[in-house]
Amino acid sequence: MSAPPLTDLASPPRTFWQRRVRDPIVAQLTQGITPEKIALTLAVGSAFALFPILGTTTLLCFLVAIGLRLNQPIVQLINQALWPLHLPVIFACVRLGEAIFGAPHVRLGVRHMHDLLWSDPTLFFRQFGLTMLYAVVAWAVVAPFYITAVYYISLPITRRVAFLKNRAEAAEIPDTPPPTP
Repeated sequence: MSAPPLTDLASPPRTFWQRRVRDPIVAQLTQGITPEKIALTLAVGSAFALFPILGTTTLLCFLVAIGLRLNQPIVQLINQALWPLHLPVIFACVRLGEAIFGAPHVRLGVRHMHDLLWSDPTLFFRQFGLTMLYAVVAWAVVAPFYITAVYYISLPITRRVAFLKNRAEAAEIPDTPPPTP
């Protein structure tokens, strides 16, 4: 039995983010997707993943990715990766929306809202309909700036990854001398 290559012993174990986020994006770079398109996918996908209405982001991300011809796996991966930030972003959008409209703060008890939604949806939408509208308006105001910032932050990163990937692939191809006649 042969010993494993030294490079396997020297490399640290791969993290969750490397396996589940970085590797799929790098794999997409090898399938002809440009770094610019990946940066746009990350920016738009993450913005719609943080849309402030629970239960809508998967469908919104799907539709936006189709409409803009973005990479569906990356958009949905980003959508799922950002779910821990979704509730705090919703609350921030509600408060920003209230500030934009000069509305009083609404008490946002998650348990109360959940119970009201399932017991009396009509009353829920009467009590929280404007609050949801405020959150959506705040998101719509912030989203273009967010998308622009994420795009320009991720663009050099995706270009660098593509460069490193191309360089690694070029190093793997051995130089063969031309055949002699």
